[in-house]
Amino acid sequence: MELNRNHYFVLGMLLLLIGIQLRFVDSYVLNEPSTRFLAARFGSAPQEQGLRLPLLSQGPMPRKVITPPEWLGWSLMSIGSVLMLHSLAMKKPA
Repeated sequence: MELNRNHYFVLGMLLLLIGIQLRFVDSYVLNEPSTRFLAARFGSAPQEQGLRLPLLSQGPMPRKVITPPEWLGWSLMSIGSVLMLHSLAMKKPA
């Protein structure tokens, strides 16, 4: 499938909006199922050694906090803006 003008514009708009959201939000706090999923996949669960493991499975798990770097929002907004401007310079689809 070849990307045409509309695809570039939508992709640019999506990246621009995600970049704006990353600039407005300081950090994201994941819920317990997401935290457990990350802990199972990447092994980042706190203190899973020894006798503490059965206690962690019964009680609430500490929630993971994700803090995206500042440059990520700026770069996504820049790439999205360039894609949108590029789409306006392309020929209209037939």
